[in-house]
Parts: sequence; structure tokens; C-alpha cells
Amino acid sequence: MEKNSPVYQAYVQILKEELIPAMGCTEPIAIAYAAAKAREVLGQEPDWVKIGVSNNIIKNVKSVIVPNTGGMKGIEAAAAAGIVAGKAERKLEVISQVSAGEKQAMRAFLESVPVTVEAVDNGIIFDIIVSLHRGGDCAAVRISHYHTNIAYIRKNDQVLLDNTDQEAPVGCDVESSGEQGLTDKSLLTVADIFDFAATCDLADIRGPLDTQIKYNTAISQEGLNGDYGANIGATMLKFYGGNIRNRATAKAAAGSDARMSGCELPVVINSGNGNQGITVSIPVIEYAKELGAPQETLYRALALSNLIAIHEKTGIGRLSAYCGAVSAGCAAGCGIAYLQGADCNAISHTLVNALAIVSGIICDGAKPSCAAKIASSVEAGILGYHMYLNGQQFRSGDGIITKGVEATIRNVGRLGREGMRETDKEIVKIMMD
Repeated sequence: MEKNSPVYQAYVQILKEELIPAMGCTEPIAIAYAAAKAREVLGQEPDWVKIGVSNNIIKNVKSVIVPNTGGMKGIEAAAAAGIVAGKAERKLEVISQVSAGEKQAMRAFLESVPVTVEAVDNGIIFDIIVSLHRGGDCAAVRISHYHTNIAYIRKNDQVLLDNTDQEAPVGCDVESSGEQGLTDKSLLTVADIFDFAATCDLADIRGPLDTQIKYNTAISQEGLNGDYGANIGATMLKFYGGNIRNRATAKAAAGSDARMSGCELPVVINSGNGNQGITVSIPVIEYAKELGAPQETLYRALALSNLIAIHEKTGIGRLSAYCGAVSAGCAAGCGIAYLQGADCNAISHTLVNALAIVSGIICDGAKPSCAAKIASSVEAGILGYHMYLNGQQFRSGDGIITKGVEATIRNVGRLGREGMRETDKEIVKIMMD
């Protein structure tokens, strides 16, 4: 691929935008980020707090431990962490530097300051509105569509930022401008991703990939060393052995084990999600070690797996009832295939086969069982490649599978975004019961 082409430049930028560090599950961290920014705007700690969040935020915050809070869970805990100890300039690492005294101060804050949380439906799947009040002063911050997209800031009656479609008070029913400011992902195709991965100048992408390798490997190992969640990774190694297929799957699960249980280590995310960042990278890294692949080949395989996962998620959306680990696990299978010399045709078949196997997994929020869903998705990705090597494939007309990898990806996007809307609502109702 020509380095000066628009597609090449877009792919480099997409990797830089999407492969960023985050401390903790990204939905509660986005709440902490909004709260820290609102605290900065207000200029003092509030004496009462109001938070409005969309249903998908509720789903993904309810059951996960917020890191650096001393084991607290929930929307209130995330907001308190951002208000008391957050550094808004660090974005998704907003509460990565917290003292023991600040952890105690968070609990004291929640005991003394009223925090009101309500579900809001402004037609936006990802929507967080934090309002802080002190005496007659008020600061409001809104994050919508994706985790770092501050779309609205107000202090008292002065609007400091408004990237919504029209002027409106925070909380009004107004759709903002989507993923404005991010690179257009409609340029992604499996064929172009393969071409880019095989030919790109590694100097253009080495930075985010080096960080992904370092951070995600560290939290994976911590998941195996410690006692986190349901210990899916350790269970798999204990009962299924240490062959490369199981090792790659178990280590990915172990990273999620740690992350969902409040491990205070950062992760390089993919498509706004740390579990997906772990899933799309750790199996590829582990296979590269087993195969003795050169570092250059690992970089190219990771570029491919990351971009394919982003491509899959573009049609689905940031949050959905369709489990994001599926997209990442299937993409990891493609990265593993690349390490073993697979061409674009083989990778396309790997992806379609894998999607046919696990596209029924639902997302019912962030919690320990995510690790088990990751394991199933990575196994499907590897099986998808082994099916291809064995001359087997799922064919057009087999369920949601249709002719051509791009058409199948579009079907999955339609399923996740449109078909599972009511499923998403019902999941939230069940979880809130």
C-alpha cells in the first residue's frame, strides 16, 4: 500500500486513536473523567451531584470494581473517584494516580454528599451527563458517543463548549454529532487491512503496539498470578493443559479476570474497550512466542488483528447487546493465522468461520464472566483458521453468513446495532431487577 495514500494515512491514524491506555473498565472510567472535568470547571468540591447515564452505561458499570477506590463498585463510586482524585488531563487514566488518603476521602465523600443517578434516553447509546453543584454554582459536563468525547461543558449560565447539533441545556433530548473528530472508519476493508499490515512502515505504528504488548502482557500475567474474579485463565490452564491453543486463550481470559476485578494496571484498549484490547492482542503475542516469529511479524499481525476488530465493531457500535469479545476473539484468530503465513483469502475465511460460531454471545455488562466469553471467542477464532486449513468452511446461507467477508461483517453489524436493540433493553431490565 502506498504510504501517501489516504487509506494508509487513515489506518495509521485509526490505530493511534483507538489503541490508547486506560486504567479500569472504560465505562466507569468515562464517568470518572466527566466528573473530574466537571470538578475542574466548578473549581471546588460539590455539595451535591446529579448524574444521568444511558442504559448501556448502567449495564457496564453495575458489576465491575472501579480501580483505585478500595474495591468500590458502581456509578456513584466512579464519580466520587473522579471528583476527589481525578486528573482530567489524563483522560482514561484519570484515576491512575490515587493516594491512600484519597481512597479514604472518596468513601467520606459518598457518605456526606448526596449523589443522584438517573437513566436518561436522549437517543444516544453512549451518554453520560454529570452535574456538580455547590451553593449557587453549577458545572455540567457531557460525554457522548465515545469514551473521551466531551461534547458539552457549562458553568452556571455560561456554555463553555457545545459540540451537540444544536444549542440546548445539558440533558435535553438532542442527538450530538456522532464520532466527530475521529478518523472515518468506513475506509476499512479486510483486503486493505491485509495489504496495510503486510507492507506498512513499522515506524508509523510501533508506538501504540509496543505499549499494547507491554501493558496487556503485564495485566495478563497479573491475572494468572493473583486471585481475580472467577479465575477463568487459571482454571483453563489447570484442567486443559499448557498447549499453545489453550495457553493463548487462558492468558487472554486472565487479563480480563484481573481487569474486571479492579486490578490497578493499565490496558491498551481497542474500540473503546480494555477487554477487547486484551483479547485482540494477547493470543497473537503468545502464538508469536511459540512460533519464534520475528518482532516485525508480530507487529504486522497485531496491526491486522487490531484493525479487523475495529472494522467489525464499526458497524455494531461502541456499545451493544452483541458481545465485543466476539469481534476481538475472531480478529485474534486472523492475527494468529497471519503469523502462520495465511494470505488474505485464508484470513477472510478464518473471520467468517469464527463469526458463524460465536455471534450469538450477548453482552450483559462488564463483570467476571467476560473472561469466559473471551475464552470462547478466541477459541472460535483459532477454530475458524483450523477449519480453513482442513478445507472446511461455513457457506452463504448458513444463518447470518453470506457470500464475501465484507457482506458477512455488514450482516453482523446489522445484527448488533439494529437486531439486538430490544435485547439490550431487556438485558438492562433483567440486571436492574
